Amino acid sequence: MDNFFVNLEKYAELVVKIGVNLTKGQDLMIESPIECLDLTRLIVKKAYEAGANYVQVNWQDDFLTRARLETANDDALDYYPVWYTDMLERFVENGGALLNIKVPDPDLYAGIDPGVISRASKAMATARSKYQKYVRTSTFSWCLIKAPTAAWASKVYADLPEEERMDAMWDAIFRFNRVYENDPVSAWRAHIEQLKRVRKVLNDKQYAALQYRAAGTDLRVELPDGHIWLGGDKANARGIRFVANMPTEEVFTMPKRTGVNGTVTSTMPLNVNGALVDKFSFKFEDGKVVDYKAEVGHEHLTRLLEMDEGARYLGEVALVPYDSPISNLKRIFYNTGIDENASCHLALGSCYPINMKDGASLSNEELKVRGGNTSLIHVDFMIGTADLEIDGVLQDGSLEPIFRQGNWALAF
Repeated sequence: MDNFFVNLEKYAELVVKIGVNLTKGQDLMIESPIECLDLTRLIVKKAYEAGANYVQVNWQDDFLTRARLETANDDALDYYPVWYTDMLERFVENGGALLNIKVPDPDLYAGIDPGVISRASKAMATARSKYQKYVRTSTFSWCLIKAPTAAWASKVYADLPEEERMDAMWDAIFRFNRVYENDPVSAWRAHIEQLKRVRKVLNDKQYAALQYRAAGTDLRVELPDGHIWLGGDKANARGIRFVANMPTEEVFTMPKRTGVNGTVTSTMPLNVNGALVDKFSFKFEDGKVVDYKAEVGHEHLTRLLEMDEGARYLGEVALVPYDSPISNLKRIFYNTGIDENASCHLALGSCYPINMKDGASLSNEELKVRGGNTSLIHVDFMIGTADLEIDGVLQDGSLEPIFRQGNWALAF
């Protein structure tokens, strides 16, 4: 690939300046697959150039992750180290920023009992519940980015010769992260400003509900009083703005916990804790999933819905036009952080309290009273199509088009 290391350095600079927006004297923690050594080293260098006080890298390896589920003692599946969650919580409380190069292998857990995967996932989610609250209330700066691994590239670009797959994946990542722009940092800032204009229009509207129509989908989603649309960047507790997911094309808010009714059908596969679920649908009554189907990964979907009481309710509704940079690549990436930015989507599980006025200060019970959902999980699934129509229900009950033929019908 031409100018690969030039573009890799530009990408590293982007995630430091735009993603976590690192400030002088701040600590940075990086969670990185061992295959992403070159990118990680560049990010560390850029972080110190930006004034980082200390950069800690936690290396990850899919072989080690799978080995635990294959060979660990049965009792160990319900264990997650307290010392690690203590470290994460103290890191956040001391003002650190977290960068996660998140590229799970879509087939990582193929052949492993779904019950084993579910137990280990629940143990981790339970142990990290306080840390996850910090994440969902934007207490600190955090950012999820993507980088190719051989297993992931081979899944996404299986139609290409093996020797071309990594280059194709890097090209896609550089493309939808605007790395090829003359000034990627400025291009990202302009993109964030556009998303701000979109969310301002939606926040001014204060729709009472959204109505979705597409093949296999007929769904009404009520929105709680005081809901807030977010998208692009957000401010942490110290007022520092950061971008939580790169790439990002969405604007999102929270649905009313008990106000979802109808049927919705997925339009992309879902990677659930390293296992694929595909061709699935849900039926909602008063907010709760009362029936569901899945042609692929039904048991994995069942385990997800059984994680806790809140797992059968929605926590997020997000809007993404079908005509968008990732969608236009006409490729499924089997990675939620990318696929969700190519498609309108919903999320099972916990809401983001920051999607409600004064939500970050509410207890879980107070949040539920005001219409938010709480859960150990937050799992996005994609529902966008080229024929998706969405109407906004105004406070007086009248309707106006939001999406037509998969794209915005509102002016921004």
